[in-house]
Amino acid sequence: MASRAYGACVLCQRAVVVRMTCRGMSAAAHPQSQVDFLNGAPHRKHPGVTNLKTLRLPEELQRAAQSVIHSAEVSGLTDRARSFTNMLWSRKRAAEDSTLRKKAMSLEKVLWERAKERRGDLDEQVLEARIQKKVLSELKRTTYRWTPIKYDEELGVVYMAARLAGGYAAVRRALNEIKKRDPSFAPHSLLDFGSGLGTAVWASHSCWGDSLKEIVCVDSSGPMNTLAERLLKGNNEKAEPHIKQVYFRQFLPVSPKVQFDVVVGAFSLSELSSKKEREETLFTLWRKTSSYLVLVENGTKEGHQILMEARDILLKKQEKTVHDTRAASVFAPCPHELMCPKLARLSALPCNFKQLYHPLPLPGHPDRQTEKFSYLILTRSEPAEADGEGLDWARLIAPVLRRPRHVHCHMCCPDGQLQHVVVTARKHSRDVYRCARSSDWGDQLPIIQQEEADVQSDSE
Repeated sequence: MASRAYGACVLCQRAVVVRMTCRGMSAAAHPQSQVDFLNGAPHRKHPGVTNLKTLRLPEELQRAAQSVIHSAEVSGLTDRARSFTNMLWSRKRAAEDSTLRKKAMSLEKVLWERAKERRGDLDEQVLEARIQKKVLSELKRTTYRWTPIKYDEELGVVYMAARLAGGYAAVRRALNEIKKRDPSFAPHSLLDFGSGLGTAVWASHSCWGDSLKEIVCVDSSGPMNTLAERLLKGNNEKAEPHIKQVYFRQFLPVSPKVQFDVVVGAFSLSELSSKKEREETLFTLWRKTSSYLVLVENGTKEGHQILMEARDILLKKQEKTVHDTRAASVFAPCPHELMCPKLARLSALPCNFKQLYHPLPLPGHPDRQTEKFSYLILTRSEPAEADGEGLDWARLIAPVLRRPRHVHCHMCCPDGQLQHVVVTARKHSRDVYRCARSSDWGDQLPIIQQEEADVQSDSE
């Protein structure tokens, strides 16, 4: 009997890490399983926490931006910045030619059927001309008129006042996911596509300033590249740049064999004119990625759909020329590589996250603002290698609702399902409960096992 008891104790110790799933047995049946994932960290800093406190721009960047804005003397800057932000937030992708053709053919068919029902005496050629005119008029009325944004120095300053701090906050939060979950990663090189004012330069320097030796910024706008250089030099042409080894280009490096440890594309895919152009750009960026590709967009339906389109392209489509045979896998935020469950809903809501930040101290700006953004990080490592935890984790996709003795968590799970879980200390252990209370929107939680009745599918 004693040997059986000893054997049972050994088995219990070996089962410290028990993979927890959104449905199934209660975690209370495995009292030790919840402790291991903490790795000795306090609950408020458990391995799944990737959120950051309210971010401020680096002091040197904030001073330089204020100096540039002051010297530019743009009239009505506050109102123009607000209008520009609203325009960017409501911006949609350009309509595809194939979509417009299908829409035109469908509309033309309806109009011909109506004309036949009336059986008028109009000449067929005259009728055809009228129908074509109506089709063109309806397409113009209902199609989003996408035009590229052309930045001159003044519009660049407006963009700086509107988006510098918010853009920095979103990119910094996305890069923090890598820094937190892959602490040994020390990149030497970074490529920033659509670099704009260089927010990714400053954000990456905040994360890996000691290891980064080369940063290449690519932006087709000459005035934006000039402004980004002025910010690096504190708006003083004779000064040394605050961050060295930063190089500006208007086109991507030609050689497909040149790779960078990190490649960033922030708010840039949405500025490409077609799906074909986005696809070609994505393959180019992926070829230049040796470790992580980080994509960030506005936290709108459009931004989320652009990122899910990018995810499908890189996971499912085959490149014509492959120089690095390591396949792509999703590092964040998705805990799976299945279809996004949010897109599967009839009333599709974007998968987005938020980051608090202090905006530039300009007239009309509040002390704190919230940046709502969507992001996607792909890696050339296997997902388990990137996580390094040996556990399945779910992503919190909405604010955590903390109530007396229980917590409401809305999660995207590794099985591709959205779940609403009510976490309690009695059913899920004290450690899991305290971690849930300390977590927030965008963080990860180890997958929680519980009774079927305690789980509600968010897709219902």
